[in-house]
Amino acid sequence: MKSFKHGVSRIGRHGLTLLVALAALAVISACGGSTAQIEPFAPTRIIAFGDESSVITSAGKKYTVNSLDATTGMLDCATGPVWVQSVALVFGLVFPQCNPSNYAAPQGLMYATAGAKVADLQARIEAHFSIDTFGPKDLVTILVGANDVFELYGQYPAQSQSDLLAAAKARGKLLGQQVNRIANANGRVIVSTLPDLGLTPFAIAEKASLGDTDRAALLTQLTAAFNTAMRLEIINDGRLIGLVLADESVQAIVKYPAAFGFADVTSPACLKIIAMPDCTTSTLVKDLGGDSTKDATGTTWLWANDRLLGTAGQARIGLLAQTRAKNNPF
Repeated sequence: MKSFKHGVSRIGRHGLTLLVALAALAVISACGGSTAQIEPFAPTRIIAFGDESSVITSAGKKYTVNSLDATTGMLDCATGPVWVQSVALVFGLVFPQCNPSNYAAPQGLMYATAGAKVADLQARIEAHFSIDTFGPKDLVTILVGANDVFELYGQYPAQSQSDLLAAAKARGKLLGQQVNRIANANGRVIVSTLPDLGLTPFAIAEKASLGDTDRAALLTQLTAAFNTAMRLEIINDGRLIGLVLADESVQAIVKYPAAFGFADVTSPACLKIIAMPDCTTSTLVKDLGGDSTKDATGTTWLWANDRLLGTAGQARIGLLAQTRAKNNPF
């Protein structure tokens, strides 16, 4: 009997030692240990899809207020970047359309095109899949849908408001499906909602000139319908898709412009006779009274033309996108 008790005691001590060792291992594993640390996301390629808001032309021009070199007067494509450039910059990436440092192999693909709608995005993604794929080191940016909303708005009042809202939702849902395609192919996506198009100078002018309904409110409703449908459709687990809320940002700027450093949030900064993307810091609106402090600037006026953001508006979206890309658990 004594021998039996002694054996049980020995087994107990060994068992306790084993439990302590296993507990210690579990603590190390829970804390990440030396081999399971989370590495910051470091993309090796950036791929931009969308419309004018993301475009850099082959000449380095952008659909906003383009900057000029103070000494030469030549285009300076790196100053006043559009939002996709800001995202690329934070990861040390550039697009070949604007490569002032002459990187030998700029790792940026510019698929955004002027006038693009959601259907065009779908076709461009399919074209990419025909020659390439997406990987965990690809950062894909998407901002598209403004041309869809303006197209639908143009059908009012021939089409009813309810029908147009339903169409906007359908296009927003289609965008969400395209975002999911890229995520499911293992890409990492930063997708932005549309800015509130009911706050554009175009919307303000439409409201003032047409009295059949509040045209600005209609554009806001169409924007919201599109954005909401897209947000409901995208995979919302935080691992593959990061969402930028451009609509809420622009709404906050318009409500509290001074807090964000804006002097004008209702007027186009570029002269009307200048077509995009040829607007530069030398083709901006001047104060009719001769007060240069009231002249338009890309940095203090929210809108470049009656539909597109100026450089400061682009910078705001870019900052939000940078934060999302760095903080998302990609």
